[in-house]
Amino acid sequence: MHRFSIIAKSSHCAARRGVLKTAHGDIQTPVFMPVGTQATVKALSPEELADCGAQIILGNTYHLYLRPGPAVIRKFNGLHAFMNWNGPILTDSGGFQVFSLAKLFNIQPDGFTFQSHIDGSTHRLTPAKAVELQLAFGSDIAMCLDDCIKYPADRKEAETALQLTTQWAAKCKDAWVEKGAKDRSLFAVVQGGMYKDLRDISTDGLTGIGFHGYALGGLSVGEPVDLMLDIAAHSIGRLPDDAPKYVMGVGTPENLVELVGLGADMFDCVLPTRNARNGQLFTTFGTMNIANSRFRDDPEPIDAGCGCYTCRHFSRAYLSHLYRAKELFVYRLNTIHNVYYYNTLLTQMRDAVEADAFDAFRKRFYEKRQNPEPLTEATP
Repeated sequence: MHRFSIIAKSSHCAARRGVLKTAHGDIQTPVFMPVGTQATVKALSPEELADCGAQIILGNTYHLYLRPGPAVIRKFNGLHAFMNWNGPILTDSGGFQVFSLAKLFNIQPDGFTFQSHIDGSTHRLTPAKAVELQLAFGSDIAMCLDDCIKYPADRKEAETALQLTTQWAAKCKDAWVEKGAKDRSLFAVVQGGMYKDLRDISTDGLTGIGFHGYALGGLSVGEPVDLMLDIAAHSIGRLPDDAPKYVMGVGTPENLVELVGLGADMFDCVLPTRNARNGQLFTTFGTMNIANSRFRDDPEPIDAGCGCYTCRHFSRAYLSHLYRAKELFVYRLNTIHNVYYYNTLLTQMRDAVEADAFDAFRKRFYEKRQNPEPLTEATP
């Protein structure tokens, strides 16, 4: 079922417009995937996600394995029915969460042993098990298990991680072929830290095995933005052009614009949902902190040019009141706006690439966000 095709390319940069076909619908790229860690994008219903323009959501293997567990999800024939989402789903492998959340973990040549952050119980996650779990979840796109490392990491750490990641990717591919998952896609993860030559070795090893798509892992883990973009620029261009190029865990609106210009096709990040719950709203003219006193009696919508449900029905003053009163409704309204903003931004970039006007779009994007009126004052 997997098929990726390019519709248009920019004549001035590496930006491209494509379509990724899955069993649950076509994905127009470049695309942003809202993060649905535990079979839900926090605060939103599936219908609201669709209304916000979401095409595909991301689920988390580590969390879903621990709770509710694959046995429960199998009873519903996968995540789609379990969470009532009819669109495509990508699941990560769980490796990053073992690294970042598990109370204790050990890395062996055949996988991870870790203690659950929920109850301290001990578990094993191997490449074959990561594939088995994601197939049980019914994922349209599954990720190979990879070895994540901290930033900064020395060269030896990065080299060891990429070698293990490549070995595990081969085992994931073997498990995938054995299971005969012909209507699903398997993506591999490029590692190598902040070392360009190691990234090249990782890319060469993974493309030699062959996967439906390729992701850049180990970015947005604390490194400066300029370094992240430099590594991404180096790596994206070395990935196969006939496969989707996915930059994991990134990022801000500015990050997305720059990475699309470098040729990236897919993104995920918790920023739009997490920041919404903390009162941070993304707009065409900058980031707004709804807790700032200036918005207490402001009758305007968050962004007059936005067509989301929140901006069509509610004022900044109302959102400010709800946030200060800690009313749960504000999390839903803020999240609707931020997810809509992100998806609209990607739609605009797709349109710009098709019109061969991406450079002009990028210039207008930054001009609008450099509005002289400050919108991120200190909260009183």
